[in-house]
Amino acid sequence: MNTALYDCTLRDGTQGEGVNLSVEDKLKIAQRLDEFGMHYIEGGWPGSNPKDAEFFERARAIPFKQARLAAFGSTRKAGARCEDDAQIRMLVDAGTPVVTMVAKTSTLHVTKVLETTLAENLAMIADSVAYFKAHGKEVMHDAEHFFDGYKLDRDYALATLRAARDAGADWLVLCDTNGGTMPWEIEAIVKDVFQTLGEGPCRLGIHTHNDAGVGVANALAAVRAGCQQVQATINGIGERVGNCDMVATLANLKLKLGDACVSDEALRGLTALSRYVFEIANLAPNIRHPYVGQSAFAHKGGIHVAAILKLEESYQHIDPAQVGNQKRVLVSELSGRGNIAYKARSFGLDVEGPEVREALRQVKEMENRGFFFEGADASLELMLRRALPNPFKPFDLIDFMVVVENRDGRGMLAEASVKLRVDDEITHTVAEGDGPVNALDLATRKALLPHYPKLRKMRLTDYKVRIVDSDHATAAVTRVTIDSTDGRRAWTTVGCSSNIVDASWQALADSYEYALLG
Repeated sequence: MNTALYDCTLRDGTQGEGVNLSVEDKLKIAQRLDEFGMHYIEGGWPGSNPKDAEFFERARAIPFKQARLAAFGSTRKAGARCEDDAQIRMLVDAGTPVVTMVAKTSTLHVTKVLETTLAENLAMIADSVAYFKAHGKEVMHDAEHFFDGYKLDRDYALATLRAARDAGADWLVLCDTNGGTMPWEIEAIVKDVFQTLGEGPCRLGIHTHNDAGVGVANALAAVRAGCQQVQATINGIGERVGNCDMVATLANLKLKLGDACVSDEALRGLTALSRYVFEIANLAPNIRHPYVGQSAFAHKGGIHVAAILKLEESYQHIDPAQVGNQKRVLVSELSGRGNIAYKARSFGLDVEGPEVREALRQVKEMENRGFFFEGADASLELMLRRALPNPFKPFDLIDFMVVVENRDGRGMLAEASVKLRVDDEITHTVAEGDGPVNALDLATRKALLPHYPKLRKMRLTDYKVRIVDSDHATAAVTRVTIDSTDGRRAWTTVGCSSNIVDASWQALADSYEYALLG
């Protein structure tokens, strides 16, 4: 098999709630999709908004290496000629080699939504396809609501496909527009379409949505039944709960069905592609995303880790490197000694049996108090280093005090004083800040910078607070995680205490110490 991949992220994907791409964003993603190896890229609907019209105008200057760019639109209007339909003309004027034309296949939609006759709808399909073919376009006929329409009136749904085929359409794309069809239904209906229409130059494609949680399964079922094209979006973004996820679909096609839809080299760039689109769209990556998510090959249970250290495939269905991802071992109260030993090796530490057992005991005891080391590798590494002989200790805290006041005329004021011991020298500094943690951070930096100038490059990028035992209300234990960077590395530290300032200090202190390791 060699399934054609038709990516509709730039059109269908942007219909998802919270997704908004600028023209620049769309151009960047289009070029990245082409570099990856997509066969078709749907750029948008030039007749629907100025942004898409500008995209197609600027896309003319892009020398796509492999992908064929498609402009999306609909059939001519009822009772009109193609020559007089502005939307039809804009599709032609977009200058793309491919036109994707959506058309009604359900009698319900023809009569109730288009408010026209069944015969006129067939004429609209045939006229539009013929018009685009006369202008030298490769024509994708997107049969909207095909599966629902088939169940409602099989003969008419098939008649719409015949109208497009006989007018010269290159592809008949069967759309599960409402996303409610089941995989076994998809497979049976696609097989019936093949048997009824017979083989010919016109090929079948599949376009599914994920409303029932089976968008990827439906696409795979359709391919097994004979479809030669899959339409989907990167990361499954799109209308309502989303489209079929191109990422999981193409990985399954390649790795599970032996489909030559992409090269091995391209597949190794899949994780990077997924994260790139998330980044451009300003969306948080799904850590549990199949194949490419941060947690896709993360192992936490002690028994699991002990097994993968002996035989990786014992708890992994593929080698994560095949899709550009990597194995991760997490440390928590569920860990065994293998988790600790693996993490120590990944940190470049030579930790022996007694130190491993002691570190595991500390992790379990601290997580019981509210710490959480899964996402705080920096604090975990520091804990392991402190178990070694003669650990690096850049500073010791003697004491600190934080005052928060609401003064007349000044509003809220936060002031922190910090006393540290650095190289047998005691330093006492004071700083004001926007809040107690900011003041504590500034006072500590003032104390450490004369001794460690490299901390000037370090900055905090995120600060998160989580209530561990909410039933204690304002007396609850608080967990603080802090993300930091020095422009070269990024790391996360954690602190936990019934006092939020104390928890913040623990995370801050670890962040400074980790910065000084690099």
